[in-house]
Amino acid sequence: MVSIEEFKNIDIRVGKILEVSPHENARNPMYILRIDFGSEIGERTIVAGIRDRYAKDELEGKKIACVVNLEPKSVAGVVSNGMILAAESGEALSVLVPDKDIEQGSRVH
Repeated sequence: MVSIEEFKNIDIRVGKILEVSPHENARNPMYILRIDFGSEIGERTIVAGIRDRYAKDELEGKKIACVVNLEPKSVAGVVSNGMILAAESGEALSVLVPDKDIEQGSRVH
């Protein structure tokens, strides 16, 4: 179990996907995403293993929820500075999106 205090340490923000490109050096089908989190955080690069589930044009311009305070991790030579959040059920995968137009950088509680 995770305590509420531990959960509060996770910084989840809304970001807008600006650019999507295939990660050609990754063993698994991955994208390199450039995401804008607003003026406080700025733009981040996040590597995500969703290339086999989403076409590039389905992602560009979409606002999604991401964890922004993870330690950076190198994924096949590209540093990823966060993690996108998605729900999965069997073969279906859905990135988490706000149901209203909300500003980039907004906190998810």
